[in-house]
Amino acid sequence: MFHTSIVPQVRKRPRPAEAGVPGNGEVKFKDVRLYLVERKMGRSRRNFLTQLARSKGFIVEDVLSDNVTHVVSENSHAWSLWEWLKDVAPGNLAHMNVLDISWFTDSMRERRPVAVETRHLIEDSLAEEDSGGEPAALTAVSQYACKRRTTIDNYNKIFTDAFEVLAERCEFNQMEGRCLGFRRAASMLKSLTWPVRCLEATLSLPCLGDHAKAVMDEILQYGRSFEVERLQSDERYQMLKLFTSVFGVGPKTAEKWYRLGLRSFGDVMADHTIQLNRMQQNGFLHHGDISRAVSRAEAQALTDLIDGAVHTIAPRAAVALTGGFRRGKEFGHDVDFIVTTPELGKEENLLPSIISRLSHQGILLYSDYHASTFDMSKLPSVKFEAMDHFAKCFLILRLEGSRVEGGLQIDEGDSRGWRAVRVDLVSPPIDRYAFALLGWSGSRQFERDLRRFARAERRMLLDNHALYDKTKKEFLAATTEKDIFAHLGLEYIEPWQRNA
Repeated sequence: MFHTSIVPQVRKRPRPAEAGVPGNGEVKFKDVRLYLVERKMGRSRRNFLTQLARSKGFIVEDVLSDNVTHVVSENSHAWSLWEWLKDVAPGNLAHMNVLDISWFTDSMRERRPVAVETRHLIEDSLAEEDSGGEPAALTAVSQYACKRRTTIDNYNKIFTDAFEVLAERCEFNQMEGRCLGFRRAASMLKSLTWPVRCLEATLSLPCLGDHAKAVMDEILQYGRSFEVERLQSDERYQMLKLFTSVFGVGPKTAEKWYRLGLRSFGDVMADHTIQLNRMQQNGFLHHGDISRAVSRAEAQALTDLIDGAVHTIAPRAAVALTGGFRRGKEFGHDVDFIVTTPELGKEENLLPSIISRLSHQGILLYSDYHASTFDMSKLPSVKFEAMDHFAKCFLILRLEGSRVEGGLQIDEGDSRGWRAVRVDLVSPPIDRYAFALLGWSGSRQFERDLRRFARAERRMLLDNHALYDKTKKEFLAATTEKDIFAHLGLEYIEPWQRNA
């Protein structure tokens, strides 16, 4: 007798959602685009990690393209990963971060893209063999910051931090040439997509003078710069740094106070021979707040405040966040905006009306308004002026913690529920908007080299007001930043790539 065996039907496990299906979370980090390498990771895990990242506001690309900024791999051998990347990747590979899964997990835990550290990198071992430990340069590094793409990722912070201290010392001593030399060197190193590990790797790099190389050599040998350490313990340097941290106090005033024997804020306030102007008085009054970094969340809350004030007065006005926050920075020392109207001339009374509105709301702690002195007939200006001639105002605003997602950047134990924040507003005519937006977006070194490139390479004069072609003897019109780059014959660089 035969018994028929009943074989139970095996139910197939549902296939996980495809990586191409977008997550439900809103996009929070528009300047960061991930690509998860399926090799070694596996499809199921890749799909899971894709959904996780999208739920936290990250953009995850399904295809490796020029849009990708961060390539993430798991359990891959460096040589095989890079061999595959060079075979399939687009031309932007030199500007992508190729990272271990540890960067991804760190970012998921922090719910934001964390800074790329050396431990996160998966480096091209074949390129290192060819160049003494440094990734082979795929393109020459330009002497001009406006021809380099510089993100907020800095692989050479140990050097650039030292250069910034030395540049600041030179600025205090009014040594403009040496100050600019250190800032150019720092700017160039920030643009590199690899960390410098030996001085030989800098031989083909521009902007590095003998002094800068000597500092780098010391850091490479000993892990620190003795010159910087001596400077940081120097009383004069520390006092000038302290005094210039006050809103309204520049290097000359700080030097004067130091020579008078003043060594603290208390000394300044107790000296009856010193007459503080309004800006300095408010600088001391709110120093604890405005010397503290402003977070991106606080900048967004201020954007909402300014946007609301502006559109109550002029519904068709334009408001643009500029400065470091436009370049993708998470923190800044103040918040800058450009406000204008689509009708030429209507912007003239805009700033006084905004100031009045902010005062009416009870959030204006200080204001310093400068009316426009812009006169097209006085252009082009051969000498660049640090401050443009558009109407502008320098403000200190009261920002309530209830307006800020995640809360305020305040000291522990501070129960006020608000903080003072520095805000600058500038109001150019609409036909000057593109030039003002470019100039106020920064960074300072990027803008300096953009003007230098225009003058030296194109025989043009560029500032926050206009672009003048000395060969054609005419002003060149621009309605967008891309127009200005096109006039200069430069490839357009996005704001988040101008962190020079």
